[in-house]
Amino acid sequence: VQLQASGGGLVQAGGSLRLSCAASGRTSRNANMAWFRQAPGKEREFVSAISPSGVSTYYADSVKGRFTISRDNAKNAVYLQMNRLKPEDTAVYYCAADRSRAWPSRAYRDYDYWGQGTQVTVSS
Repeated sequence: VQLQASGGGLVQAGGSLRLSCAASGRTSRNANMAWFRQAPGKEREFVSAISPSGVSTYYADSVKGRFTISRDNAKNAVYLQMNRLKPEDTAVYYCAADRSRAWPSRAYRDYDYWGQGTQVTVSS
């Protein structure tokens, strides 16, 4: 599975962005998909994940109620709608895929495939 993340940019606090992750190669339809982020000097942290069917979604407490993850298996794509952005959301955002587990993991080590990352910068 090859993953390509896009949609990052510079936005003012309170604004919105929508990240997209396009999968190619082996289908991602049976994969748990997730978004992680990494700010300078910090470890990569879990943001959100979605089960293969899209029925089950998971969020970090810091983004719950502001971010929404979704997927379109017909398009082999996953999305992250980010609303009410805060300066502390500034990071490089990565999409990731895991084909081996029954449920999405919050641990980045459990994901085998990664996109290249897209920069999100939120100004105060």
